[in-house]
Amino acid sequence: MKPDFAQYGFCHQENLIMAYIGGSQAHGAKVGETDDTDWYGLYVPPPNKVLGLEREEHFVFTTGGKLGGNGPSDVDVCLYTLIKWAGLAAKGNPSALHFLFAPLEFTTDTWERVAARPELFLAKGHVKPFLGFADDQMKRLLGQKGQKNVHRAELEELHGYDTKYAMHVIRLYGEAKELMENGRITLPRPNRDELIEIRKGKYSLAEIQELGRQLEIEALAAQTSSPLPDRVDRLAISNLLTDVQLQLWNELSLGPD
Repeated sequence: MKPDFAQYGFCHQENLIMAYIGGSQAHGAKVGETDDTDWYGLYVPPPNKVLGLEREEHFVFTTGGKLGGNGPSDVDVCLYTLIKWAGLAAKGNPSALHFLFAPLEFTTDTWERVAARPELFLAKGHVKPFLGFADDQMKRLLGQKGQKNVHRAELEELHGYDTKYAMHVIRLYGEAKELMENGRITLPRPNRDELIEIRKGKYSLAEIQELGRQLEIEALAAQTSSPLPDRVDRLAISNLLTDVQLQLWNELSLGPD
């Protein structure tokens, strides 16, 4: 069923081509009712918003903050235009690549034509963004980057460190390795039980650091023998985007039979 993002102010509801619930639910590492609901999706704006002067790249909305936090009753919405998403995916952005592999709540023929060609968006060099993102999370975990108050105080008090950051570190290293080895990212994660245990504080901070170092070594080793191409074929991606957008615009202009 198509989610109703119009209630949040999204004005291109008919142009939505896919949507899924991301975050911990997509990873399989959701713990009880502690997390908010993160909606992600893609849409194709009308031609004048792509070809004209007034262009747009995304729509974002959140109820967090309005209710004094970001808890289980909150909803975050992040919708990208197909072109914006494709640019991010072609660069190896980890969050963007999840769109190709996540269990979907809503899809269309337009998105299925794109998702049927995941290999166009994958390359050996994509290991770098994954490892960079994991390193960023590790530095935040260790207090080497960012403000102290961005940590989840309740987790630090209970476990001595922010276990959710730790979970993301291990998840990202694992995703990098799988992507290099198999050209895909399994969602929910195959090691979701372990990720949940990490969130619950099973390991010490030193153990998380050591596990992260080992997974980074394995991901880099997988890159050297990866079956993925050295770089993405940007022309092939552009041709695919052109074809699917023109077809959708034609269908919308004709309307129902």
